Amino acid sequence: MPFAIRMHRTGGPDVMCWEELEVAEPAPGEARVRHQAVGLNYIDIYHRSGLYPLQLPNGLGLEAAGVVEAVGAGVSELRPGDRVAYAGGPVGAYSQVRCLPADRLLKLPDAIDFRTAAAMMLQGLTSAYLLRRTYRVQAGDSVLIHAAAGGVGLIACQWAKALGATVIGTVSTAAKAALAAAHGCDHVIDYTREDFARRVREITVGEGVAVVYDGVGKDTFAGSLDSLRTCGMLVSFGNASGPVPPFDPLLLSQKGSLFLTRPTLMHYTAKREDLLALGAQLFDVVGSGQVKIEVHQTYPLAEVAQAHRDLEARKHSGSTILLP
Repeated sequence: MPFAIRMHRTGGPDVMCWEELEVAEPAPGEARVRHQAVGLNYIDIYHRSGLYPLQLPNGLGLEAAGVVEAVGAGVSELRPGDRVAYAGGPVGAYSQVRCLPADRLLKLPDAIDFRTAAAMMLQGLTSAYLLRRTYRVQAGDSVLIHAAAGGVGLIACQWAKALGATVIGTVSTAAKAALAAAHGCDHVIDYTREDFARRVREITVGEGVAVVYDGVGKDTFAGSLDSLRTCGMLVSFGNASGPVPPFDPLLLSQKGSLFLTRPTLMHYTAKREDLLALGAQLFDVVGSGQVKIEVHQTYPLAEVAQAHRDLEARKHSGSTILLP
């Protein structure tokens, strides 16, 4: 029987167990997929720790790429042998084989291999909805992207640059600054050495940016608001440093009639047609070479606990994959 990572309680990396798991035939509307590569994302840590509660026991992981082995009744878009990838759930991607709803799967173009797909689906679809739906970046916009050397950051910076934006990114080390600069950032700010909000004002000659994409959360929230132009938008899409504490919405008017949104990929891809549209945009920018996907870390799936420790310690840059 195939193996999978299972979690029976929330907590640290050690709560993840490598267990043998029977996989049934796909039910109506499902497909059984044998994974070739699995993506690692910070939301996996939120699920493991209990910040985002799951019904237990359960699996982990929201993103993978592989080959369809079988399809259930009523599935017409897929057939055995198709190369597919997915992101966004249901959880359980940390596995060798699994069944999941067929309408969550996207067929992979021939030019995109399994490892690239597993490294880009969640982060790439996130970048797609952030840049093309939540705030539609236009040529001439100035944008601020936190964690610019992270998985989402490297994709979003390249994509925003391709759209004609002036891209400002924040990082925590000189090595990450060099990485961000090589992937679309016009200006890179080391937030450990500089006040990033003040520096953003200098770069934009006092105006501020049209949008801030903030996946860091608590540590950057106040500075992100201070980086925005009048009527700018803060897109808070993650909590890498912890949840944003409660605040008075009056603050948004005091700082320039600002907009604040807390989006999720799940809502932006709930409809099949929206998932297909975002997937097509992602495959297009990757296939055209405008966005390059680089796998910087690889771990055996059975050793995912160490991958989680390294991710929480901010040792990672770019994308990480797990090999079943």
